[in-house]
Amino acid sequence: MAILYALVARGSVVLSEFSATSTNASSIAKQILEKLPGEDVDSHVSYSQDRYVFHVKRTDGLTVLCMADETAGRSIPFGFLEEIHQRFVRTYGRGIHSAQAYSMNDEFSRVLSQQMEYYSNDPNADRVSRIKVEMSQVRNVMIENIDKVLDRGERLELLVDKTANMQGNTFRFRKQARRFRSVMWWRNVKLTIALILILAVVVYIAMAFVCHGPSLPSCFK
Repeated sequence: MAILYALVARGSVVLSEFSATSTNASSIAKQILEKLPGEDVDSHVSYSQDRYVFHVKRTDGLTVLCMADETAGRSIPFGFLEEIHQRFVRTYGRGIHSAQAYSMNDEFSRVLSQQMEYYSNDPNADRVSRIKVEMSQVRNVMIENIDKVLDRGERLELLVDKTANMQGNTFRFRKQARRFRSVMWWRNVKLTIALILILAVVVYIAMAFVCHGPSLPSCFK
C-alpha cells in the first residue's frame, strides 16, 4: 500500500487517525505536529525518513498528514491530503474548532481507511491526484530530511510492518495483471473482427470479378 498512515489534527490535537499497518508513525507524526509553524500559517511540507515520507498540508489551522512509501511520489499523497481536508471540513464544519482529541475518530477513521485504499491501489487515483495537485500550490514542495524538523536526539526510529507493504504490492500486481489480460483480450477481439472484415472484402472483390460486376449479375441469374 502506497499510503500507510494518516491523521487529521487541529494544531497538535489529533482529531482522527488511521494506520494500515503496525507502525509507530503516529508517535513521529505527533512530534512533527509540535514542530510545525503556528496554526495560522498555511503550509505544504514533506519530510523523509528512511524509505518513507511524511507529507503535511496545513490550511486554516487544520492539518492533514500522511506517511507514504517514497515510491508513491508526490501527486498521490498530496491528492489524498487535499481530498481528506475537503471531506473533513465538509463533514464537521465549525465543530472542528472546539472538538476534543479523537472525538471524530470513530466515524472519520473509516473515511481515512477507504481513501487510503483508493489512493494506494486504484489506477484512476493518480489522474485524480494530479488534477488536485495542479489546482493546489504543492507542485514545488521539496522533500526534506526529517532532521530538518526533528533533532536527532528526539527523533524516533521509524518502525513499519513490511507485511502490509508486501500485501499492497501483491494486490497492485494482481490488479495490473487482470487489467493487462483484459487489454490483450480486447485487442485480440478487435484483431479478429478486422481480419474477418478484410477476408469478407477480399471474397466480395473476387466474386465481383468472377461474376462480372459489383452486383454479381452473372452469379445470381
